[in-house]
Amino acid sequence: MEDKKIISTIKKVMPAVVSIIISKHLEDIEKEIPPELYPFLPVDPSDPAHPKLKIPDALVDKRGMVKIGGGSGFIVESDGLILTNKHVISDPKAEYTIIADDGRRFSGEILTRDPINDVAILKINASNLPRVLLGNAAKLELGQGAIAIGNALGLFKNTVSLGIISGLSRSISAQADPKSPPQEMRGLIQTDAAINPGNSGGPLVDLSGFAIGINAAIVFGAQNIGFAIPINAAKRDLDDLKKFGRIRRPLLGVRYITIDDNLKEKMNLPVSYGALVMRESPHDHGVLPNGPAHKAGIREKDIILECNHKKVDRDHPIQDVLENLNVGDILELLVLRGEKKFPVKLTLAERK
Repeated sequence: MEDKKIISTIKKVMPAVVSIIISKHLEDIEKEIPPELYPFLPVDPSDPAHPKLKIPDALVDKRGMVKIGGGSGFIVESDGLILTNKHVISDPKAEYTIIADDGRRFSGEILTRDPINDVAILKINASNLPRVLLGNAAKLELGQGAIAIGNALGLFKNTVSLGIISGLSRSISAQADPKSPPQEMRGLIQTDAAINPGNSGGPLVDLSGFAIGINAAIVFGAQNIGFAIPINAAKRDLDDLKKFGRIRRPLLGVRYITIDDNLKEKMNLPVSYGALVMRESPHDHGVLPNGPAHKAGIREKDIILECNHKKVDRDHPIQDVLENLNVGDILELLVLRGEKKFPVKLTLAERK
């Protein structure tokens, strides 16, 4: 009976899962390659003075666009709204072709990217499409079944893997590629359902076929450890898009490092918890000029001890509090400056 339910769920979800093909102009690709690497790459020998990459014909379309990668997505509205990962469609010079389950090809229009979560929303010009219904990740329990569907490795269309929810509220530091800075991703769903690089952006669904997450990351060198972004973050993004035409995220306007015992000892700080307001480099600001924190009088070297009466530490960082607030909400802080503690109230602005 369980096998029949799983098969039924896959048949219900599969038609709404799409492949995303990433393509770029050959000239743009060549500009991004350091000259010192050309001796190690296959090049066209006809013009040694101006070497051009030799690309397999299978990767080049009639317009001269070169396929450089692939990912997954899934339709959430019958008029063509698609959820995927931000890192799948992060290249502003690339084109994104959406291939539906029935083989139809569409040009993907990027509507918005979430500045915090690894979520993006695309649109294709179509109607009466199958869609995946969205569930509630807040109700997940350890051990319940989960199915990951996607375009594994950009090659194997409609790959399905079965597993369980292995962990909740996980935090990892992830990089979309070696050139990008690490990004801390919090609140993730951990699953042992196999997730591969091309699976990124595909749905993680429960056994009833409701999307509970977006497949996002794997741990290289480890087996049966994959992560998905809770679907509730994407639902919030969809709501913002419909209401405001964009994703709205609240801005506090400080750069900080969360304090622990090691940092307290290293920097000779008075406390072992809180968020130390400080700049990341000589060229940026610890407190964003004219941001909410600046207007409220927050300074560099201040320590934010509490946000909305909740202690700030490694397990409860400021970002977790902001995730549950909206633009225009009042945030109450408890700040330590020198030996003096004092409360601060400010109104959250919109992150640009």
